[in-house]
Amino acid sequence: EHRTALAVHGQNPMAAILGCADSRCPIETLFDVQAGDVFVLRNAGNTLSHAEGSVVGSLEYCVGPLKAKLIVVLGHTKCGAMMGATQTMLSAQKPAKDGAPAKQSALEKLLSGLGPVAQQAQHELGSGASADEIAAHVVKVNVFAGMERLLIYSEPIREKVRSGEVQLHGAVYDITTGKVEFLGQHPRLPLILGMQAGLINTDKSLEAIAESAAQGA
Repeated sequence: EHRTALAVHGQNPMAAILGCADSRCPIETLFDVQAGDVFVLRNAGNTLSHAEGSVVGSLEYCVGPLKAKLIVVLGHTKCGAMMGATQTMLSAQKPAKDGAPAKQSALEKLLSGLGPVAQQAQHELGSGASADEIAAHVVKVNVFAGMERLLIYSEPIREKVRSGEVQLHGAVYDITTGKVEFLGQHPRLPLILGMQAGLINTDKSLEAIAESAAQGA
């Protein structure tokens, strides 16, 4: 009956959730929702490090035609992508070996793209932090970075957040306890809303993100 109603009348999700593709994080299950309740997008690391157009466009569709009023960027503890990004970042800090650099796979490009958030987490923890400690902290840093990038890359979403029509929040799911910690809106939201950038200015946008992160640290 519920499925029939969705098929006949269409979807009306209450929120859009950008989460990680990790099989331990079934978003509909952890929020105890039914089909049609939430609009879910997932990739490794719940990331927008490369201005993923399919993710941005899908979120614009959700808060546009589907009229959802909330976007949640959801990270999780013990994230393999965050550990991979941390290890990639730490390896890059070591002296480079001679020879031409090897061609990167899509996964390696994804992990390299998460380098700035790993560097920020390392900076916030200070010298002496272990790879495990950095990777654990990157989870939260990456959530805020994803929120920031989404606002920079998408003018429609930025305008809806600025007007109050849509709210953008971060959260972290603990895969051990099953609890979700809501982080609220981005602490530098007014600054981000003042930026004017789009998908065609990706490199410039990422520079702005790195600079604002350094100033806020």
